[in-house]
Amino acid sequence: MSSPLVIRPRAESVEGQPILRPLPSAQCRSVGPFVFFDHMLETDYAPGHGMDIRQHPHIGLSTLTYLFEGEIQHKDSLGSDQRVGPGDVSWMTAGAGVAHVERTPADLLAKGSRLHGLQVWLASPREHEQGKPSYSHHPAASLPVSDSLGVQIRMIAGNGFCLESPVPVLSPTLYAHVHMQSATTLVVPDEHAQRALYLLDGELFINGEQVEACSMIVLQEGEEVTLYAEEECQLVLIGGEPLDGPRRMNWNFVASDAELIEQARTNWAAEDWPRVPGETSRIELPR
Repeated sequence: MSSPLVIRPRAESVEGQPILRPLPSAQCRSVGPFVFFDHMLETDYAPGHGMDIRQHPHIGLSTLTYLFEGEIQHKDSLGSDQRVGPGDVSWMTAGAGVAHVERTPADLLAKGSRLHGLQVWLASPREHEQGKPSYSHHPAASLPVSDSLGVQIRMIAGNGFCLESPVPVLSPTLYAHVHMQSATTLVVPDEHAQRALYLLDGELFINGEQVEACSMIVLQEGEEVTLYAEEECQLVLIGGEPLDGPRRMNWNFVASDAELIEQARTNWAAEDWPRVPGETSRIELPR
């Protein structure tokens, strides 16, 4: 059995929010439809401070926000205005073009808050790249959960472990939040062609090899692996079918065709883009 690829994320900051980003990396550009993975690190915001990601565009992808702590207000050019709490799924499909805003809700901004979560991007299949944008919110209670022998699995999106999420993914997908008590095991089957694991916290072993916290392990295709929690731990599993061809990424744009990205850059720079109602500030195109 060959050793899996280990990706150690790079530390970055998005509009002041510290993150760890294992995908994309030079070692691995995608896992199933996942082309981007941000771990928003636990951050305590003092009163008057919070996340404030101003109006910005996307094409050719779906964004999925999933929080462990705190809340975010999502607004987009479709008119959506949704408060997103822990365990909820905020799902936005960009299609040919959408803009959105993510910020700390006003009441939490006033009193201070704590934020911890994940945001991922899933590249759309080519047939949906230039489709109609959409948004849906899925409360925590709507996500299926399996809880047995000290291992809890919550299916965030897609399917696996006999669970299927209501999130309207566009291709076969695995995205699960797993909480393992100490001295428990979990067999990860090969039901998806590509899979990776990201350890959020705790002590975990894969086939007897210890996993470093906040690292991504890309599992070998076709291999069943066994996870063992030496101590209580939390992790997420991502994966799905391989992309239907290579993808280009430039700033907030994902596409199979470079011309789509160039057109999107031109349109955003010219302010020829759908606007988020009530929003005037925006993130300008980087040079």
